[in-house]
Amino acid sequence: METEGGITVRRALELPGLRGGLPEVLAGEDRLDRTVRWVHAGEAPNIASLLKGGELLLTTGLGLGTRPAEQRAFVRRLADRGIAALVVELGPRFSRLPASIVDAARTAGLPLVQLHREVPFVAVTEEIHTEIVNGHYALLRRAEEVHRRCTQAVLGGGGVPQVLTILADFTANPVFLETPDGRLLYAAGTGTGPVGADPLQVWEGLRGGRGVRESPPAGTVLVEVPGGGGGSVSVRARLVLLAVSGPLVTVHRMAAERAAGILAVVLMQARQEEELAARGRGDFLTDLSEGRVAPEDAPAQAGVLGFRPGGDPLLPVVMRLAPASAPSGSWAVLARTVMEELSGLGVPVLLGVRPVEGRIPLLLALRPETGRTALADRVAAALRAGVERAGHTRAGDRAPVVVVGAAGGWGAAGAGLRHAAEAATAAQGLGERPWYDAQRLDIDLLLWRLRDHPDLASFVDRAIGPLREHDRTSRPVLQPTLEAYIAHAGRKAETARELHLNRQTLYNRLARIGELLGADLDDPQTVLALSLALRARRHTL
Repeated sequence: METEGGITVRRALELPGLRGGLPEVLAGEDRLDRTVRWVHAGEAPNIASLLKGGELLLTTGLGLGTRPAEQRAFVRRLADRGIAALVVELGPRFSRLPASIVDAARTAGLPLVQLHREVPFVAVTEEIHTEIVNGHYALLRRAEEVHRRCTQAVLGGGGVPQVLTILADFTANPVFLETPDGRLLYAAGTGTGPVGADPLQVWEGLRGGRGVRESPPAGTVLVEVPGGGGGSVSVRARLVLLAVSGPLVTVHRMAAERAAGILAVVLMQARQEEELAARGRGDFLTDLSEGRVAPEDAPAQAGVLGFRPGGDPLLPVVMRLAPASAPSGSWAVLARTVMEELSGLGVPVLLGVRPVEGRIPLLLALRPETGRTALADRVAAALRAGVERAGHTRAGDRAPVVVVGAAGGWGAAGAGLRHAAEAATAAQGLGERPWYDAQRLDIDLLLWRLRDHPDLASFVDRAIGPLREHDRTSRPVLQPTLEAYIAHAGRKAETARELHLNRQTLYNRLARIGELLGADLDDPQTVLALSLALRARRHTL
């Protein structure tokens, strides 16, 4: 039988070196299939402390002790260490092993062998070690054969399914590729019997019901597929071999480790191709927005990219990520997870990535039965869910900004995308919302474009400078009261409700604001100027 990186005790006793010593098994006859990992010869009483487990120990018995209690303790320590077998050469120390040693070995389940003839321990060690090395080499050759077949499959145009199928046939067990968080990506059976016919049923029964952090079923082999990076991207996926049709042994793990290296290359290539495709779609949408693609040519080019909206209006949308949330490397995973979320909308979608600007532009078909607001709600939720699932949200980070433009035909799509992209940049200084309407951000966009002009900063300082100075040194702060008052168009009852103030307290605060600013808060021109100043302040900080 094949062993875990060694030979069996039974096989060691059959080799010429030990066979010439006329071995006699005195205990552990039922455990001769234990694996011999290495051979060690020694006579020290404390030799157990020098062993790691799996050794076949050769001795003449000089360190076994003279009293039965010492001998029993010696055997127990070896058994506790997990050695494969104890082989004692009879001679000057023992003409036959005493009952205390034999009984202790039987009680501990330790194979015990006595040699009736003297043998050269060096020759025995060399012979067994050669057998172990040859066994390792045979395993390596079998694993390398699997590696060769997987390589040929990939060079011939195959991908992950072909590699998994080769590995499943070699192990005669189902093989799966899962994400680091336990989500199934691919499955392969052995090609015969019920396991080969439906490996997914096996997955659900033996793996699918377990959390990724729980212990896998007994006998499972797990091998990480490297991601080529550090931190969270150091592992791209994980191979899972389930022991269903038979046990998984050393050579199966070795083959899986070699297959994992090939899968890493395949997945890296797929990710690069996926990112190139996403960038290509992003380039098309950018060219459209900047007028480099004529409206009459756009439908044909979009069709090549897989976007065929028919005669439905097009809804332009732009999502801009906070700088801390933008991917530092590949955008392929983010694009894929976002598209997976958007696929549930049931409408044609053309999505691209623009890594330099940190944004994701997209066009969607607006079905007649779906209103713009309803579709925008669903799109914004799907975009945010995709970003979160891709792992690009962290505690304290600002949520992605989603801006929805005006719906129209191909002639308006480019301008709509350009407007949404500019508005998304301006909206980064505003309060968080599920999504922004680009048409309602025109004032903020204008102020954002003027953010570096000294006249805008002077205007803000003249309009609300005294109020900002008050709030830096005094309590209660009054700017939130002014913002709520303007947001409710001067309706004091609604302002008081939002701020959870009684009316008299609100009146007192408004009077104080008017006094600080030297302004009449009932004058429409004054309110307009203050509203602009408050908006401009967000872009001039």
